[in-house]
Amino acid sequence: MFTYQIDEKTKLKMLTLQDTEPLFLLTDQSRERLKEWLPFIDYTKTSADTAAFITTTMKQFSDNNGFQAGIWYEGKLAGVIGFHKIDWNNRSTSIGYWLGKGFEGSGLMTQSVKAFVNHAIVELGLNRVEIRAAVENKKSRAIPKRLGFTEEGCIRQAEWLYDHYVDHVVYGMLAEDWKK
Repeated sequence: MFTYQIDEKTKLKMLTLQDTEPLFLLTDQSRERLKEWLPFIDYTKTSADTAAFITTTMKQFSDNNGFQAGIWYEGKLAGVIGFHKIDWNNRSTSIGYWLGKGFEGSGLMTQSVKAFVNHAIVELGLNRVEIRAAVENKKSRAIPKRLGFTEEGCIRQAEWLYDHYVDHVVYGMLAEDWKK
């Protein structure tokens, strides 16, 4: 099972069913803020919904198709980061992430994304890592910029968010650039 110690206060740990209640509570407490950018929030109404998500991510791991990890800060669940899927033929993946209310602005997500990119490229031997974020989601877009990703373009109307489409900016990191 994936566990990665970032520093003395922060670790990444693959989600398990034991994380159901902390994850549901974090999602619920952060609901209004997260809903702006994450379409699954309205479908996460009970801890059973969270358990179903975690069960799906455990299958994702057993299928060798990536995984989702909790971001733990000072023993508390602060957010989630994960691989959407792994394209083994093309040795590429994409990363998604979110932080709960009260954990933003400390560099926690930048450290977590850096660890995930390093794991993808160095440990899994992937060649490409992609991050997509809504054009207007400045906080999420700042992370790949900070880590030296290349802005590759914009996908128009890439995602339906409740009552409207949003455009996505695509950022890419290649193994040859990461290793520099």
